[in-house]
Amino acid sequence: MKQLNRANFQYPKYPSKIMQFGEGNFLRAFFDWQIDLLNQQCDLGAGVSIIRPIDYDTLPLLNAQDGLYTTIVRGIDEAGKAVQQTRVISCINEEIPVYQQFDRYLALAEDANIELVVSNTTEAGIEFIREDKLRDKPAKAFPAKLTQWLYHRYQHFAGAADAGVILLPCELIDYNGEKLKEIVLQYCDLWQLEAGFVEWLQTANEFCSTLVDRIVTGFPRDEHAALQTEFGYADNFMVTSEYFHLFVIQGSERIKQFLKLEQSDLNILVVDDIAPYKQRKVAILNGAHTAMVPLAYLAGLDAVKETVEDPLFSRYVQQFIFNEVIPTLNFPADEISEFANAVITRFQNPYIHHLLISISLNSMTKFTTRILPQLLQYHSQTGKLPALMIAALAGQILFYRGIRGDEQIPLKDDEFWLSKFSSLWQQYQQNELPLYGVVESVLAESEHWGQDLNQLSGMTAAVTDSLDKLLHEGVRNTLSELLV
Repeated sequence: MKQLNRANFQYPKYPSKIMQFGEGNFLRAFFDWQIDLLNQQCDLGAGVSIIRPIDYDTLPLLNAQDGLYTTIVRGIDEAGKAVQQTRVISCINEEIPVYQQFDRYLALAEDANIELVVSNTTEAGIEFIREDKLRDKPAKAFPAKLTQWLYHRYQHFAGAADAGVILLPCELIDYNGEKLKEIVLQYCDLWQLEAGFVEWLQTANEFCSTLVDRIVTGFPRDEHAALQTEFGYADNFMVTSEYFHLFVIQGSERIKQFLKLEQSDLNILVVDDIAPYKQRKVAILNGAHTAMVPLAYLAGLDAVKETVEDPLFSRYVQQFIFNEVIPTLNFPADEISEFANAVITRFQNPYIHHLLISISLNSMTKFTTRILPQLLQYHSQTGKLPALMIAALAGQILFYRGIRGDEQIPLKDDEFWLSKFSSLWQQYQQNELPLYGVVESVLAESEHWGQDLNQLSGMTAAVTDSLDKLLHEGVRNTLSELLV
């Protein structure tokens, strides 16, 4: 079987116009996949030079296959059909291990073709490390490495305005572009870099905040041998993902012109503010996940697909999203309905086995960020409490009792909540605390919720009533009474 590389297979090659921090599965199945399609659809003509930003050499470089690898996109398409799309990605030119080839990394700063820098160094990657120095080869923190590169570029091109670049951080933090710029400027101050460089950073470069959305399931370990046989070549870098993708960029016409988006059918949006898109994703996609987990799991279900295929829970998810979440969001009705329907389709993906217990990690914080804002907004708009959100909260309190039938639930959360729920449920079981007291104690944690939720009119009684029904009548009977 032939090895996938450029000697054995003829694929187009383009000059590097993009520098990418991070060689992981997500960027390769999300960003590089899109660049490869833009090269085909729009004659973008952009190659990518990848920087391996961490000092490890246990995994081979993409150079072993001349940057070529296979993406396998699986899911349900717009026509409702299960599809699998295979593509060899050819836009990667090289992978540079920055700790071993720092000079090669800096040499990219001298390449006038580089117009865009993208990154995904995990949420912890955008950090400030005071011990980093300009003379380090390289500095430890990603923003420090980036500052070294930008400063070298500024010096090489003598501060020319057209040498500035577009920066697209894809780390999962709010307003990641603004945060990255803030830390780069911290390094300018720490290293006492000249005012001219700071002005060039501010005026010639564009730090764009982004929102990325695609489930990347990674290397298909269990199918690897069979897929290589099917494709007819050896590929040790193949990566799988879902069909859906969304890339929202808070930026100017400059990024539109670089990506040539007017000729593309990819789901890439350049907007003035990513906040509404972030709120939409968190409230609908993540909110529905968090709402379904405790109730579906306590009802004996184990995975997302299994949950949305269950007739009762299918209705629950639909009505939770359309009747309670969407009315709280300020978004055009057609756009938000289209997004919501796409979310439900994604939940039905036959190629992804997304376990509910995995989503349950840190559920208390997730409820606060994903559901509580919509619950409070719904109450503010209507003067009523959203019944399905209340049931989700009651279900979460019951879930943290840690019992499903005869099984122990493997709870994973902050130790504060694990200890608190253990104590509350023990007191309840020993008739030392009524159910109302359990709810009241949970809702009183204003440091967690941002306020004492017992002060919200009718909240404590509503959650207690729902919890009592879940406890004594079961999840299915309780939901059946609530659903339209």
